[in-house]
Amino acid sequence: MSDDDFDQFWAEGFLTVADAIQPRLLAAVNADFEEWREQSRAHTEPHGETLDGRPRFDLEPDHSGEHPALRRVASPVEISDAYLEVMRTSIAVDAVARLIGPNVEFNNSKINSKQPGSSTQIQFHQDFLFQPHTNDDLITVLFLLDDVTPDNGPLQVVPGSHRGPLYEHWHDGVFTGAVSAEVVDDQCADTVSVLGPAGSACLMHNRLLHGSGPNHSSLPRTLFISEYRSEDSKPLQVNHIPSRFEGELVRGVATDRVRCSSFEMAFPEVPTGASFFGQQAKAPVEM
Repeated sequence: MSDDDFDQFWAEGFLTVADAIQPRLLAAVNADFEEWREQSRAHTEPHGETLDGRPRFDLEPDHSGEHPALRRVASPVEISDAYLEVMRTSIAVDAVARLIGPNVEFNNSKINSKQPGSSTQIQFHQDFLFQPHTNDDLITVLFLLDDVTPDNGPLQVVPGSHRGPLYEHWHDGVFTGAVSAEVVDDQCADTVSVLGPAGSACLMHNRLLHGSGPNHSSLPRTLFISEYRSEDSKPLQVNHIPSRFEGELVRGVATDRVRCSSFEMAFPEVPTGASFFGQQAKAPVEM
């Protein structure tokens, strides 16, 4: 990572990294996802099981055997050696260590996929509001498993918003997992779409406002999303995507120290369903 890259990340809250997945591993993770998508043809409801008993595989509302639409795989590192290797070895993790390290732990992972014509959209939110820690040195790495274009539902970010406030994700007593319509109007007018070829990645600060629209194209848009935290950032609530690898030291050494920063937020709701899409469905669509 160059000094300019370092400065750009802290100014804008995100950074793209080329060739973050080796071609061998890119083929392997895509093969695993395609196998899970094919298996989903036999299901009409979320299925599989994670460590806390929730379904691992989540489906689009219009999923069917003829048109399988697998939209979420929770903690794929638990069931795929290829995803686990990417999580541990990618050069993107080296970049994370430069930004918030040198000591870095794995936090959680998931796959979000939008199949062609998918109606699923992700409303603007901040990841930190789902997972309070003693400090906010957390970075999400979004590995692009498909080519991401302007038409297939790319990630949309609000540059610099990680330096702003933490916005409420509870509204009228309901945890919607999204910011209010007023925040969208005030803060999310000037977004940047994160585009790139398969195998690249986007590093995103956990406080950055972001969302994405539906996939109106004939091409899939699948992301492997892996989150990392500074080793001295300790969780204040149960992990919303539990994994037996949570807390694994992926770079540096263990210090067994805790560092606290000043912030205030409401505790998030621990999800009971297959994914946070159910929580966001409680809020009006503002994308």
